[in-house]
Amino acid sequence: MYIHILGICGTFMGGLAALARAAGHRVTGCDANVYPPMSTQLAALGIELIEGWRADQLRLNPDIFVIGNVVTRGTELMEAILERGLRYTSGPQWLAEHVLAGKWTLAVAGTHGKTTTSAMLAHVLDHAGLAPGFLIGGVPQNFGVSARLGGGAGISPGSPLTKGASDAGGFFVIEADEYDTAFFDKRSKFLHYRARTAVLNNLEFDHADIFPDVAAIETQFHHFVRILPASALIVANGRDQNLARVLARGCYSRLERFGVAGGWEAGPADDDGGFAVSFDGVAQGRVRWDLLGEHNRMNALAAIAAARHAGVAPAAALAALGAFRSVKRRMELRGEAGGVAVYDDFAHHPTAIATTLAGLRRKVGNGRILAVLEPRSNTMKLGVWKDQLAPSLAAADRVFCHTAGIGWDAAAALAPLGAKVSCRDDLAQLIEAIRGAARPGDSVLVMSNGGFGGIHDKLLAALGRTPPG
Repeated sequence: MYIHILGICGTFMGGLAALARAAGHRVTGCDANVYPPMSTQLAALGIELIEGWRADQLRLNPDIFVIGNVVTRGTELMEAILERGLRYTSGPQWLAEHVLAGKWTLAVAGTHGKTTTSAMLAHVLDHAGLAPGFLIGGVPQNFGVSARLGGGAGISPGSPLTKGASDAGGFFVIEADEYDTAFFDKRSKFLHYRARTAVLNNLEFDHADIFPDVAAIETQFHHFVRILPASALIVANGRDQNLARVLARGCYSRLERFGVAGGWEAGPADDDGGFAVSFDGVAQGRVRWDLLGEHNRMNALAAIAAARHAGVAPAAALAALGAFRSVKRRMELRGEAGGVAVYDDFAHHPTAIATTLAGLRRKVGNGRILAVLEPRSNTMKLGVWKDQLAPSLAAADRVFCHTAGIGWDAAAALAPLGAKVSCRDDLAQLIEAIRGAARPGDSVLVMSNGGFGGIHDKLLAALGRTPPG
């Protein structure tokens, strides 16, 4: 099949392109912004990229156009496709029909932790020899790629799934996003995946550009739960009241909770970050790793439970997690200069910001933390979280905010933090302010769900310069 992908440089669509190419399909694509690293990654796979949405791309004559959710009505190429009555589909729909069909899909959903938990789960299955495929919204450092077709291994012996499960064509782990599918399909992406194992990590309000309130998101999660087969397993965060409401609306599959008594529980972290794991009060062993924070212990519990459903014994999962190397852009140390460590993290929601800061505080103790934030997500730009922003950053010793492109007063929103806040529209001025404030022994935590103008390397270069005078 020849597919032409509109919006190919997004994380999801770029991963889909790689999977399609690996499966033997001919793939080309276009996007408004074609630049590294996605452009170079796709070019290395032999995927031709076209910049822009011009209608002359119809001359490519693909079998079908695959439409990313970045594409809207009024886009020249999309209008031409509609006018000609040509075949098109969404990315999630194409993935479901041509990659996930016949596989045992393990879908990881939730407002926070999807990427890390998906990476943990894929690593555990791989460590057990199951060669899973995966599509993850980040780059797991154990794999070095965000998407892989997988080895097509059959279901492992002793799997608890019911009759017929052994005919599945291998395992596939997918980060199951609640964002909408396409302009012509407003259902959440995860409704296409037909999971056999479903992780529900948590549920908070987000994506204010498409959801009016948290109840609307709960309804999408309810639809997700409602289409799972009876033989499926739902692994749900037992502490999350929004998820409790979702499950109270109907749960038709087996359910295991984590984070609460009677389910999967994690003991407190020891000095080295390791912790004990139990299920229904029965000790399962210990995870020995150096990842930070309770959120990662919760992610690990979800991964262990989901892997068990696929036939991986908890002891094997615990051992595998000891070799887990996290995901790029999740508390990733980008470098050190002038005695200052610069970390990169994807946090862009107040809960994630507070959790990330708490994890770094555990690591550095009384050392100073300089938090650097780009409010870039659609929800942040709309100002939905402006009143929660200052409390989420309270643990930082200094706070720097890049205010370009937002429609609300960040300085006013962060005023409760007092004199430790600096806001700048200009990136170069922001970097200079951070450099002027930083001292040897400090940790700079950069948080954004985008590239942030390459601030990490620019900041490291600035920190390495001899201060004037």
